[in-house]
Amino acid sequence: MRIALFMALLVSLTACFDSTAPANVALKTSSVAQPAATPNDHELGRSIYNFRCYFCHGYSGDAQTLASSYLEPRPRDFNATSADKLSRDSMLDAVKNGRSGTAMKGFEGILKPAEIALVTDFVRREFMIDKSPNTRYHTTENGWPNHERYAAAFPFATGTIMLDAPVESMTPEQRAGRRLFMSSCVSCHDRAKVSEPGAPWESRPLSYPRNGFSPGDNYASPGRTGPGATPGVDAVTSATPYHLHDKVPQLAGLSAQQRMGESLYQENCAFCHAADGTGRNWIGSFLEPHPRDLTSKVVMSAMTPERLSGVIRDGLPETSMPAWKSVLKEDEIEAVVAYVGRAFHPLSQSPSVAASGAR
Repeated sequence: MRIALFMALLVSLTACFDSTAPANVALKTSSVAQPAATPNDHELGRSIYNFRCYFCHGYSGDAQTLASSYLEPRPRDFNATSADKLSRDSMLDAVKNGRSGTAMKGFEGILKPAEIALVTDFVRREFMIDKSPNTRYHTTENGWPNHERYAAAFPFATGTIMLDAPVESMTPEQRAGRRLFMSSCVSCHDRAKVSEPGAPWESRPLSYPRNGFSPGDNYASPGRTGPGATPGVDAVTSATPYHLHDKVPQLAGLSAQQRMGESLYQENCAFCHAADGTGRNWIGSFLEPHPRDLTSKVVMSAMTPERLSGVIRDGLPETSMPAWKSVLKEDEIEAVVAYVGRAFHPLSQSPSVAASGAR
């Protein structure tokens, strides 16, 4: 995956914000006294934050996430931010309008004003005033039951043991932990600490944790065996529904242009639109508005090659679709268009179709 693209995707995916505000404390730095929040309000704010903001700011508000490590400037660490020095008003504005020059997008049009206030007040109370942990990422509620079963891999995820440390220097338990990390954790923790960073890791991205599962596998029983299984370790069950949409369509008779488009699409576009073009993969399900379903008759029936080329080239404002004109050459854009028309839905040949249809 190209780093430039990944950065654009991260900016799109950051349904999070770079500022925020606690509940029930009137701050002298704010022109509007902060209202007292009920327990229900606080929990509503938590649910908004956990769905939209954790990807960059972290479930614990400390911005220690894989996504944040790619961003410059880094997302705000709310734990290190003083509530009496960052006003509630400025935070409300950041959530509503975003912050230029950063990955912080504006949520006006996505969140209602009351929701912006709820999530702002939650962050201020939970992280900036109470310094509470909110909820750790690997919890049952977040789809990670019995996360302690991965304990042997924790030192590699936290950097206690360098991932590229000589294997011969490790104990048998540490070697087993490294194998577990590489088979089940590296998909999200691929920026684990190493002594020699080397070249950026490049591979076709999958939008779910790599646990070696196959559709239909029964993960309920501990200690299952089979391809990709680690004895005594359950795979992450929440990943299964997305696997079907990350499978590349097997097409015969592709032209040279379509083959080039296939390679470009699967390397770049599948991260959001899914390998099968549906946008129903894990990443696509988080983005809002959701990525276009390239297989939909309703969405694609009026799509022309010219219009699709323009969307790829220039992106779509107020969506997660970035402009690719600085990443892909013109012939590469045309190759992607040719592949989409062959693999997912035939493109209309009528040049009179208006360019203002479905996104």
